Amino acid sequence: MKKIKNPYVGLEEQGYNCFACCPSNPFGLKMEFYEDGDDIVCFWKPHTNFQSWLNTLHGGIQSTLMDEVGGWVVNRKLQTAGQTTHLAMRYRNPVPVGEDVVLEIRGRIKEMKRNFAFIEASLSHDGKVCSTCEMTYFCFPKDVAKERFFFNGCELEEE
Repeated sequence: MKKIKNPYVGLEEQGYNCFACCPSNPFGLKMEFYEDGDDIVCFWKPHTNFQSWLNTLHGGIQSTLMDEVGGWVVNRKLQTAGQTTHLAMRYRNPVPVGEDVVLEIRGRIKEMKRNFAFIEASLSHDGKVCSTCEMTYFCFPKDVAKERFFFNGCELEEE
């Protein structure tokens, strides 16, 4: 498993302040990503500020985590930028929050149809799947991704 470089770091002057992945957003989730074969993976610690019911991660935060993993699947696996066109969540088990909790969010391409990537993702805690997600992303042509989204590729960190 290898860590993925965030291709958007350094674009703060252009407006990069993503709630999910910007490391300098003071209110953000500060997600980091890894490549594990066909999967993109994030290990994330859910702070109690992101809870809904007592000691339970808010469902909107869960969908944000899944959506962001989907975006990074497009960035890394397809080497372009994409836009979510559909997202369907299934909440299966409560997700705990707290300092000692580590969640695993994992996504992969299920199918491609022209410029659309169909992505599936899961959120797990201690090996138990807590929620799943199916997403559809419109994938921009590489020249559009570069011009409109400043996307210049998504590489792995050096070992």
